[in-house]
Amino acid sequence: MNHTDPDERWLGAIVHGAFFLLLGSSFARFLSRDQGASRTGWVVALFACFCLLHVLGLLLAPPPRPGLPPTRRHLVWLGSVTAVWVVLLVLAPSATWCVMPLLFAGLHALPPRIAVPAAAVLTALVVLSEIRVAEGPLNPNMVVAPPAVAAVATAVLVHLQRQGARQRVLIEDLVRTRHELAATERRAGVLAERQRLSAEIHDTLAQELSSQRMLLQAAERVWSTDRGAARDHVRAAAEIASRGLAEARRFVHDLAPADLAERSLAEALGELARRAGGPGLTVEFRLDGEQGPLPERVAAALLRIAQGALANVREHAAATRAALTLTWLDDQVSLDIADNGRGFEQPAPRAVPSSTRGHGLPAMRIRARRVGGTLTVESTPGEGTVVSAAVPLVVKEPAL
Repeated sequence: MNHTDPDERWLGAIVHGAFFLLLGSSFARFLSRDQGASRTGWVVALFACFCLLHVLGLLLAPPPRPGLPPTRRHLVWLGSVTAVWVVLLVLAPSATWCVMPLLFAGLHALPPRIAVPAAAVLTALVVLSEIRVAEGPLNPNMVVAPPAVAAVATAVLVHLQRQGARQRVLIEDLVRTRHELAATERRAGVLAERQRLSAEIHDTLAQELSSQRMLLQAAERVWSTDRGAARDHVRAAAEIASRGLAEARRFVHDLAPADLAERSLAEALGELARRAGGPGLTVEFRLDGEQGPLPERVAAALLRIAQGALANVREHAAATRAALTLTWLDDQVSLDIADNGRGFEQPAPRAVPSSTRGHGLPAMRIRARRVGGTLTVESTPGEGTVVSAAVPLVVKEPAL
């Protein structure tokens, strides 16, 4: 896979094009002005060797990627082509400006502490060569121009190199932060799913098993004195087991409440009230207002809240009567679960629920919040409890 930056590709193409242009111009100037009979062959051979080394460097010793140290092969190539240029400069001063691509290659590949002194040495050689071939009075530009051009080029390239290093550090930090954020989101998703499953199991299967145990214990108590009542308790326990099996299969399929598969929310709550009633506890269901369409997730949340509240009534309230009231208003739907049990002393309000295990009242609050609603609890010792859940009909996504 090619990881080369497109900008670096076209910049490299320009530099290499400039090298061949300067090399051709220097060779043409040598042939027209600087050639001598005794050294022409050597100079032509050096020009050819210089060009060949440059081409071989492109193919066999490419420069390192930004931020990586140069390879040994690239360093050998850089030293070889520089040595050939120095010898060529001595024999043919026309090759002076071929040094520019070498400056770029050295500054691009070497660290600044090495590249800057190397650039200074090459620039000094250029100045000496210009002075050596100067005719007539010394032109100050021959001394000033090469260092000025080299200084600007060096400053720009070193600045770009350091800026690129800073950008690479920032990009690495950004990538690392994104990976950490993704891992955090995955962990949060896993915890939320565990909490949801815990609430689902508590509000359905755990309650069904509790009811079965109570019915079977009741059947055991009257088995020797009232076989008919005992059989009724066993049949009721068998029905609960069948519903629990259907609920478990529904979990496997899509975790939607089995009671809502073929019923509306009001029908499911009425059936829940009928099942929750029993010896010593009467549960009634009332529908206030005209029932309308409701998102499946909202209906499921309200049904689970009702199941959890009735489980608390059976297990903790010691109540004789309970009522489920589903109220349909223009802008919200509310569900109230009231009982005449022993009640309890409510703890001081907290900004965050004290438990995140997903059982009882904390689970109900979480369910209401997930569908954009609220849950309130009113209870006084000896005067019963009222649990109220209200969900707006235009459901907004809860804040995380």
